[in-house]
Amino acid sequence: MPTIKQSNSFQTVITTFEMTPGTCQDLLDELTAAYDEFISKQPGFIGAGLHVNDAQTRIANYSQWQRREDFQAMLRSNEMRVRNRRFNELCKSFEPVMYDVAATFS
Repeated sequence: MPTIKQSNSFQTVITTFEMTPGTCQDLLDELTAAYDEFISKQPGFIGAGLHVNDAQTRIANYSQWQRREDFQAMLRSNEMRVRNRRFNELCKSFEPVMYDVAATFS
């Protein structure tokens, strides 16, 4: 399960996808399958969440990894390269960005 804490040493990745309402559910299905079938089984994977905006024009994906190298290895795998090409067909753009937790509030 993802944990958002400033003190953790995990690698946080936030990926935003931009699409049309007509392809939102298809992309969400593809992302869900990717997590169920492949990503969640990769070394270093901690957890992730998918978020859809009301207009169904954006999906935000939050994931955490033990190390930066774990995420990079998953991205470079043949399986993920094929899946990323499919994601690209269903959306206008997507961009994974690595972050460090700067602050948390409750």
